[in-house]
Amino acid sequence: MSDIQKALITGGNGNLGRLVAARLRERGISVVRFDLEVTRDIPSDGDTIVLGDIRDKTIVKKMLEEHRPDIVYHLASLLSGSSEEDIEAAWAINANASFELLRAAMATGVSRFFFASTVATYGDGLSDPLPQDAEQWPSNFYGASKVAVERLGVYFKLKHGLDFRCLRFPLVISPFAPKTAVTAYPSHAIRAAHSGERFVFPVSPEVGMSTLFLDDVISSIVQYSLAKATGLSRHSYNLHGYHVTAEAVATTIRRRFQNFQYEFAPDPVVEALLSGWPNVMADDVANKDWGWKPAFDFTQSADRMFELLDAEKR
Repeated sequence: MSDIQKALITGGNGNLGRLVAARLRERGISVVRFDLEVTRDIPSDGDTIVLGDIRDKTIVKKMLEEHRPDIVYHLASLLSGSSEEDIEAAWAINANASFELLRAAMATGVSRFFFASTVATYGDGLSDPLPQDAEQWPSNFYGASKVAVERLGVYFKLKHGLDFRCLRFPLVISPFAPKTAVTAYPSHAIRAAHSGERFVFPVSPEVGMSTLFLDDVISSIVQYSLAKATGLSRHSYNLHGYHVTAEAVATTIRRRFQNFQYEFAPDPVVEALLSGWPNVMADDVANKDWGWKPAFDFTQSADRMFELLDAEKR
């Protein structure tokens, strides 16, 4: 029997949090989902739902004391664009609240802590392929806040014995990609084609980067977080699925939607950002240590995206 019986997921009512929760339930793990109060109804799916602000350390501490999870999945975060627009809020949510969550987890006997991080912790002008142990010098505030939490987690691991685990994700293709996330253009292009809309790619045809499909993100989180600690040689692991250019995205979509209309109109900021990120994030260490292997290439990702979008219309 697994030593993980109960999990707490911050950002638990979001799309990623709910999908991770579903995978955990399949393994017989009870789930507590913590998130902000929302105006729409969010099904509990049998989970315990706790509403509150991650910045309220009193609520967070009380929740941990009451539910006593074995593992925390910390997915709550202000994303890249929003972080740049309001760096004070970004630091309060992404960094300071994470620090308080780590402290409360330690105080209430949580044994394991998973943190979702990003390629943005590395900055610009990176080696390609990007080595597992490349130096992290983020160039945007989102990346800076994320790398700060990585270092805090390692501190609590080395000094206090918390089993801190972290995955750094590349660009993610997902039907839930926020409209404001311009770097998620492959997801937006697929949705536009499915809706019969014209799409403007914000990068040149040859621009692409290391990419991962949503289903592989979920699988990696669950697989890694539940792996035996004895086989793990790193505090954090990079993941990679495939490299796909904007032109390849358009061509693949056209095979299914022959009337898909698009153009390339590079946005200098988006182009500079994605051009500076690696086409490949070396993930051989993750493969060796805990058997990581992506299940989706880009064609399979696009097919699955269209299936999910079809289901939305039904």
